[in-house]
Order: sequence, then C-alpha cells, then structure tokens
Amino acid sequence: MTPILPPDCDALPSFVPSWHDAWSALSPRTQVRLLKRLLPELPAELLETLRQEWTVWARPDQKARRSPPWFIWLVLGGRGAGKTRTGAEWVRGMALGLPPFANAPTGRIALVGETQGQVRDVMIEGISGLLAIHLRSERPSWSPSRRRLEWGNGSIAQAFSAEDPEGLRGPQFGAAWSDELAKWPNLQECWDMLQFGLRLGDRPRQVVTTTPRPLPLIKRLLDDPRVAVSRAATAANRFNLAPDFIRSVTEAYGGTRLGRQELDGEIVEESADALWTRAMIESCREPAASGLARIVVAVDPPASSSQRADSCGLVVAGIDQDGIGHVLEDGTISGARPHEWAAKAVALYRRHEADALVVEVNQGGEMATSVIREVDASVPVTAVRATRGKYLRAEPVAALYAQGRVRHAGRFPALEDEMCDFGPGGLSSGRSPDRLDALVWALTHLMLQPKGRPRVRGM
Repeated sequence: MTPILPPDCDALPSFVPSWHDAWSALSPRTQVRLLKRLLPELPAELLETLRQEWTVWARPDQKARRSPPWFIWLVLGGRGAGKTRTGAEWVRGMALGLPPFANAPTGRIALVGETQGQVRDVMIEGISGLLAIHLRSERPSWSPSRRRLEWGNGSIAQAFSAEDPEGLRGPQFGAAWSDELAKWPNLQECWDMLQFGLRLGDRPRQVVTTTPRPLPLIKRLLDDPRVAVSRAATAANRFNLAPDFIRSVTEAYGGTRLGRQELDGEIVEESADALWTRAMIESCREPAASGLARIVVAVDPPASSSQRADSCGLVVAGIDQDGIGHVLEDGTISGARPHEWAAKAVALYRRHEADALVVEVNQGGEMATSVIREVDASVPVTAVRATRGKYLRAEPVAALYAQGRVRHAGRFPALEDEMCDFGPGGLSSGRSPDRLDALVWALTHLMLQPKGRPRVRGM
C-alpha cells in the first residue's frame, strides 16, 4: 500500500496544510481506522511528529481564522471542551514562531488567569497546559518563583493574576493568553491594564479562553468586528473525556441554565425587568407530570401565512386535581405554512390526549380555526381573543409561577429564554414572543378562568 503521507519527516510542515481540511472532515472514528491501516507504513519519526502536530488533530473551532485580520480570538466553550489546549497551543506557536500561528517568535507573552494558582495549575502545569504540550526538546523552563516560562529561543511568558491588576502595569507584550475571563475578579480593571501592555511588534494579538457568562465585557467583545469567535460544547471533546462524565452531567444539567452555560458554552441572558427569572424557573422543575385532570394545546398563530412570518407558538400544558399547572411540551414551529402548523397542533393534541386546542384568533380570525378543522374536524377548538396587551396578559401567569403553582415537566430552553427576556418592552430582540404567548394562553385557560370542578382523566 502506498502511504498517503510523505515518508520524509522534513516534508511534513509544508505538506500538512494541503490535506488537513480533508482530514478534519473525517469523523474521529474514521481517522483512527485510517491511522491503524497506515501505522505499519510510517516511520517512527513521522509518527512522533504527527502525534505532536496540533494542526492535524485540532477541531475547526480550535484553529484561529486567518482572515480577516483579528486583534482578539475569543474562544467560548463548555467545561472540558478543549479551551485550555487551544490556548496553550496558540501560545506555543507564538513563542516558537510556528506557522500558521506566527511567522517569527513572539518575544514577550502574558499569561493571565483568575489567580496565580490557576495560571500555574491549569495554564502551565496542567494536563493540557504549556509544559505538557511541548516536545521535550523544545519545552520551556518554568521558574515558579519568578512566575515565568523561558524558551530556548529567548521567548518569555510571564504569569499574572487577575487579583492584582497593578501587576500588569509596566510590562509590555506582543501576545497574551487570558484564561476563564468570565471568572476574573477586578475584571474590567485587569482587562484594561492588559490592553495597555499589548504594544510590542507589528500586530499584538491575544487569545481569550472562557466559559461564557452574560457579562458586559464579553458582550462587547462579541460585537467587535476585530474579534474572531470560536464556540464549542463539552460534547465536542467527548472522545477525550470519560463517558460516565458526559452521561452524568448531561442527565443532570442538560437543557438547564447551568448546563447551557457550563456544557454548551452559551451566553444565557436574563433581563433585569423580565417577569420571570432563571432561579424561578429552575425551582419549578420536575422530571414528569402525572395525575392530570385536563390538558390543552395552546396555539398562537403567526400574523401572516408567509414562511417568513413569525413562528407559530405551540405549548402543551395541563392541570392536576390540586390546581397545579404543568408545562408538558414546547412544540413551536418556525417557517411553516398554515396547514403545516395546524397539522403539528393536531399531532400534539393526539399524542398528549389533550382535551382541546386553545387558539388565539386576534391575528388570523377565523382562518386559524378553519385551517385546523381542515386538518381534523373532530378536534375541539376553543377560540380566545386578546383584549389586553401581551405584558398585561402575562403578569397573572408570572404570578402563578411566583406562587409555586406551575411546574415544568422537563426543560424548554427556547421557551424559557423568552420568559426570562420578556419585560414591559417585549423581547430585547424586538421579535414576537410566540412561545411565551402560547404558554400564557394555555395556563390562562387552565388556571385563570372559572371552569367548575375539573374532571379526572380516565374516569
């Protein structure tokens, strides 16, 4: 068999970029199978070089884009997503002057973390830290007392703590690695001092690796066109993590506010004047609902039949014999024609064995109910009409949550995002709160209108 890799180790650096895109497109399992076939054909020197060649093994989100030019590379990721390895490899490339990171060594580099201990234990001495990723022949010497790494070519990296912003006053750098920015004490002051120190070379650059939080600084970086952004969830690095860890944290935190932040690497927003808070929603979480007396599917149709119109809000909710409301499913559908969202509503009705479809008819009038009857004329439809604004309609429902009278049977990230962003001015995006509207219609119908004693399902 003719190897697809060059037998000459010296040819590897120039050869890697030509096949790396094709290699990256393969699944990790296919890569392993291919390498096992190739191993007998490859010299030991090339195998060792390949093992250390980061550009071969890095995921696309772990490689900084080459253009357009950027000043900051913001790497947002979940726990264990490979952020530390990404930052350490970038610093290695900058210090040694390795393409595609740099064309020449960067002489002075800042390493900034939450504390000196974090810089030492994670960024430098950690399992994916700077000492671990270097070949023995190129590994820098580490002087803990001086808090500095020194490479054989003269490059130096200094360690700084975000606890001491004044420590960054005076030194100057051509590059910087800031780790877990969202956890820094003295965040803005320390960040400012670092920016003043990035003044060496033709184009000083920095990489920021962090699990995101909705902080003003991180939001500003995301909006800055000079900032390159990479994102990765914990699951992206699952081949390097214990399977039991992935399984347990996904089961415990998947879909929750904490899980979306710490596992998915998302910035989870919460409006200061919103009717709901994340803590309120988390407190009403339940694994499943049982003993429900009534179930309805609420439909908030889009104002237009165009596929570019707003989403059709579809929320399933029920009420038990004790008067507690239970949100069962968010089936909201986007970009759908009337017959499509009507079919989805009927399907939800059938699957949950609901008692009725509750349909808001302000926008579509009789069209909304008639299109549902075209799909299935046997489904009972209750038409509701709004006489007050969305915020006023939502307030009593939010009060039910505050009183502990509503439960969420599962996790509904998109719906809960709308709930925690909805204030007197609507959603911060300006879009229609279609999911929230459907939720309000469902719980209002079940819990805020006199209906007499609810029947027990199945009796």
